Amino acid sequence: MIEKKENLTPENIHLANIMGWCTEMFHSLQLMSIDFMDNNQMRRGVPCWHTRPEVAMSCGNDTSMIQAAMYSTLKRHFSAKPYYRNVLEMFNEMLLKCAIGRFLEKELHKTNKPDLSQFVMEKYEAITKYKTSYYTFQMPISLALLMAGVDDPETHRQAKNILLAMGEFFQIQNDVLDCFGDPAVTGKVGTDIQDGKCTWLAVVALQRASPAQRQMMENHYGSSNPDDVNKIKDLYEEVQLPHTYSVYEEATYDLLRTQIQQVTRGLPHDLFFKILDSIFRQRT
Repeated sequence: MIEKKENLTPENIHLANIMGWCTEMFHSLQLMSIDFMDNNQMRRGVPCWHTRPEVAMSCGNDTSMIQAAMYSTLKRHFSAKPYYRNVLEMFNEMLLKCAIGRFLEKELHKTNKPDLSQFVMEKYEAITKYKTSYYTFQMPISLALLMAGVDDPETHRQAKNILLAMGEFFQIQNDVLDCFGDPAVTGKVGTDIQDGKCTWLAVVALQRASPAQRQMMENHYGSSNPDDVNKIKDLYEEVQLPHTYSVYEEATYDLLRTQIQQVTRGLPHDLFFKILDSIFRQRT
């Protein structure tokens, strides 16, 4: 959708597929690392890699092997391309950003209980941007732009702004599905409450909570006890978070469509509309 039609040769399409495979390797090693560190049990309807008896602690080495394969594949197929250096810088930058995102998230859990005083929207947005938005949304489109010979900083900046906003929208939606989604549909059992994660739900609930409700969150948030989890979910209902999210979802969708329509520099609007529509009201 970005490349000129005359350049959509079989060779270039094949190279785009290879770049896609490298991006998928990047995504896989991030998810494997996150699941391992958080001790998640299910991902996309199947047991997480580290839970396999023959894997266990070898998961860390497996992610290193995937990362090495990713760079080896990039070198084999793109080292002679003029955009190779920028592509490598993109992959390196995203590895750093993901590490920063995980660090920011872990900083809220220096003890056995999450520090709810740190659960503010500014911190949540920073975690979301570094942990999810950059590599899930900006990275693939930036790579495509580089392959198409688009290296204008302003074009990349405009794409980045829209894609990061989509990433935040996606993560907030994911937070809601973790709590209120059907595991049979989402493919995993939500554990954000049990893990004491800094989610959009927790941040907004704390913004609205009465002193008694805040104390209740202090007492029960981050506990694996099913009764504690249900108390937090009941509190979310009390402060009307499902309704708030429904309103936010519609308003953000409209806002993002307006932002896309305002994009200049020759970026195809249909590309961004396609991405937005693929995540809007997503339930898995």
